[in-house]
Amino acid sequence: MRRLLIPVVLVVLVSLNGCVWIDNYFLPPPEDTAQELYEAGVEALNEKDYGDAQDYFSKLKDRFPFSPFALKGELALGDAYFLDEEFLLALEAYKEFEALHPSNDNIPYVLYQIANANISMFKSIDRRQENIKEGLEYLYRLAETYPKSQYAEQAKHLIVKSRRILAEHEVYMADFFWRTEQYGPAWHRYQYVVENFSDIADLRDYSIKRAEYSYFEYQKTLSEEERQRIQGSWMRWIKQWL
Repeated sequence: MRRLLIPVVLVVLVSLNGCVWIDNYFLPPPEDTAQELYEAGVEALNEKDYGDAQDYFSKLKDRFPFSPFALKGELALGDAYFLDEEFLLALEAYKEFEALHPSNDNIPYVLYQIANANISMFKSIDRRQENIKEGLEYLYRLAETYPKSQYAEQAKHLIVKSRRILAEHEVYMADFFWRTEQYGPAWHRYQYVVENFSDIADLRDYSIKRAEYSYFEYQKTLSEEERQRIQGSWMRWIKQWL
């Protein structure tokens, strides 16, 4: 009887092992939970594996859109892009978070990061500065809407930095017009710097002097009637800033 049982037991064990092997081979592995994806993403961020972090947070967002971890993952996805210097993707992620969760406690941080990503895309003063302008808009919103936030305090440095970039761009353009003997446009550009960036003392003082030079050169190209027309307004302007 015992000899008969041994083959039967062996057959049963082989069958069970075969089922396990079949399940492992043919059935898909169980999916990660929302928490597991989020924790894996955070770990990848900490290890500076930003590509892996983006993958984990994107999967979390797609597979578990209503999970509490998905909300944290949406914000972390923006951070993963930002730290990877994928600033356009970071902007998209942060702006989407703001649109979907406008009353979330993290909105001050999101506004700051949108500005930060915009400003981080700065290349040189000779290019159009649309990203700097947009960044400033978000910084002003942050300072006005959340004045007591820690990010509103941090925004002050970025505001100063951004305004100098814009002022330097205007001076660059004014100097270009001056060098190419386009004294009218040069005069107006220097005036613009003085009137809109008076808090940046070195560029303001430089632009006042240059505006004066440009004005007198510009006058040489005008008729007597045109000179008379602009002379009064120019004298009032120069007295205001000298």
